Amino acid sequence: MLRGWGWKEGCAALADFFMPRRCIVCRVRLALRERHLCIGCLADLPETRFSGLSRNPMADRFNALIQRDLDLSDPQSRHEEYAFATALFYYRASTGYRKITQRLKYHADFAAGRFFSRKLGDRMASSSLYKGIDWVVPVPLHWSRRWSRGYNQADVIAKELAFRLGARLRTDVLCRPSRTRSQARLSVEEKVRNVSGAFRIRKRFLRKLRARTANQPNLPRRILLVDDVFTTGATLYSCFQALRTVFPVQVRIDVATLACVGQ
Repeated sequence: MLRGWGWKEGCAALADFFMPRRCIVCRVRLALRERHLCIGCLADLPETRFSGLSRNPMADRFNALIQRDLDLSDPQSRHEEYAFATALFYYRASTGYRKITQRLKYHADFAAGRFFSRKLGDRMASSSLYKGIDWVVPVPLHWSRRWSRGYNQADVIAKELAFRLGARLRTDVLCRPSRTRSQARLSVEEKVRNVSGAFRIRKRFLRKLRARTANQPNLPRRILLVDDVFTTGATLYSCFQALRTVFPVQVRIDVATLACVGQ
């Protein structure tokens, strides 16, 4: 055994010899202590650094959707606090970093998904903006899409964020009874219309909530909605609307994703 190496490192080196691991972004062969990205691509990861900013482009886009509907209805009917929003890195179609979310979403690369989700969770945990998150709620998939894929990528991300934030993972709150069209080639307005009303509060959760609140209030103070990629915010906002049907404005709802389409 090489000096300074234990059995774990030795086994990893042997595995790398027969099945070399490669950088998700540039496909170069990874060194023994590199994980998922080579040191160069990791250093160049286009981080947003939104976790330390109460106002940022992602949050502005999400809050614009909230404000638009408030303006269309009665702006005096309720007051929404400015929602915080964060993502680990910028999603750019022209770079290899887009493969990070694609590896999780389409290739079941759970190890990579957990690795980058932990990075996001660490940044959020070190920020005062995300202290006191009670529940982490992933954006659900329609049952047919989950059945064909075998998993929900948002669940993987949400689980790591909940652990890092000391919050409770709640996959039992929201459901997606309608299967909507893919959002990929739709305009901003089409995306909003496509997912409008697509999400509902699960009936079983609603029954439990009503039974509990009838005896004593036990609502979360802060909820974090989680998805893999933030494009226009339409999907997350549709989930936000569903949550607002049972949770009053006193319950703060923020959002987080692995990636954000932008710069």
